[in-house]
Amino acid sequence: MDMSAFTVLASQITGEIKKAIVGKDDLITDMLIALLSEGNVMLDGVPGLAKTTIAKAFASTLDLGFARMQFVPDILPSDVTGSYVFSQKDSSFVLNRGPVFTNLLLVDEVNRASPKTQSALLEAMEEKQVTIEGSTFPLPRPFMVITTQNPIDVVGTFPLPEAQIDRFMFKLKVDYPTADEELEILKMKERGEHGEVARLLALDDVVSMINLVKRVYVDEKVLMYIRDLIMASRSHEKLLLGGSPRASIALLRASRAVAAIRGREYVIPDDVKYLAPRVLNHRLIVKPEYEFEEVSPADIVQELLNTVKVPE
Repeated sequence: MDMSAFTVLASQITGEIKKAIVGKDDLITDMLIALLSEGNVMLDGVPGLAKTTIAKAFASTLDLGFARMQFVPDILPSDVTGSYVFSQKDSSFVLNRGPVFTNLLLVDEVNRASPKTQSALLEAMEEKQVTIEGSTFPLPRPFMVITTQNPIDVVGTFPLPEAQIDRFMFKLKVDYPTADEELEILKMKERGEHGEVARLLALDDVVSMINLVKRVYVDEKVLMYIRDLIMASRSHEKLLLGGSPRASIALLRASRAVAAIRGREYVIPDDVKYLAPRVLNHRLIVKPEYEFEEVSPADIVQELLNTVKVPE
């Protein structure tokens, strides 16, 4: 696959998803960036904003394995990963694979499951493998976890630990639609449209796009810019926790995907600037005394972008 074919396919994917989703253009593009850079995505927003619909429409355009799980407090880790069950026919234990053995795993309301169950996703999200009773099994490629979370719902929920939050490449905010978008949504429902999308890409096409992204050139000056942004976050006076090396790697991998989607075979600093808020906002922890002053991680990211020198 060459760059021209790549950009055509990327445009077709986003265009097809927009048939089912009104607005949310940047969010759709960001989900495609995460898939092509083999990252995971959390969709954060209040109920009724079509978070699940967005994830399902995204999966429906790609001819990939898809599974959906609804997390609840009594779900078990084995419900995610699977387990060995005894077969009376063969008088032996047989592996019953869980829904995690797929390409795209949608987890609704991830914060409703207990920490023990949430931890079942850690190995899969980072290492693309699952360990069941001492045996390790690789997951299909590509593999991506898309989760949804309601930020205002606290009853019966368990906050995600930092170790799990850091494994999400992006935490994307799903906002209310504008007045015009709200009207268009009502018109779609009035016409009886259900947001159906067509499958556009086969598995081999998606893998080819991912492989092309890995070949996008990144100059050492851009690598140094990514390094400088992350290092500046670690020494920032208002932060309790800055970006981790995983954040640097996420910026690097995602910047390649952005460059490819924009039709370039090389990364420029503007690609990194576009991604910095998406990669860093959920990873930075503001010191309590500055939280009282209503300083947010987004404010810190913007300050970093304004102060860290951009390579020429």
